[in-house]
Amino acid sequence: MRRLLAATVVTTVLLTGAGCSGDRPDDSAAPAASGTSTPAAVVPSVAVSGSPAGGNGPQVCAEAEAASTTAVRTYVEELGKMIAAVGANDSTAAEAARKRAESALTTWRAALRQQSGRATDPQLKTLLTDLATEVGTLGTDVDSIDETELDRLQQRLDQLCAR
Repeated sequence: MRRLLAATVVTTVLLTGAGCSGDRPDDSAAPAASGTSTPAAVVPSVAVSGSPAGGNGPQVCAEAEAASTTAVRTYVEELGKMIAAVGANDSTAAEAARKRAESALTTWRAALRQQSGRATDPQLKTLLTDLATEVGTLGTDVDSIDETELDRLQQRLDQLCAR
């Protein structure tokens, strides 16, 4: 029951972040309010104008954001379906939703790697590679998400792809 509750909380936080990732202010330079972070950091918040990332950074940032938004939306939706199916003791539906959630993560990782390959800014290239690696470690086990590392990478991405 504890895992179901934790998964529900993570799903809610991720959905909230996916819905308004472009609307939040750039607070990457501000210190964290507490020693913990939330999984909302999974949703990159980037924009194309005013990006400090050099070269084709604005375009790469925009593509990374679009891919991330789509993948996170699918991931969260399928994770929610998986949780509901587990709650209803429907192992077939839970397994199908788990596979679709994992597929969304695979697609997200591939998109981040693709954008990393396109990036001409060395910092952005490295950061997208690091983020792709972190996304590769995600799964459908909510307890396995390294929120601190994702938050750190997200803050760096926000700085490079600032509004």
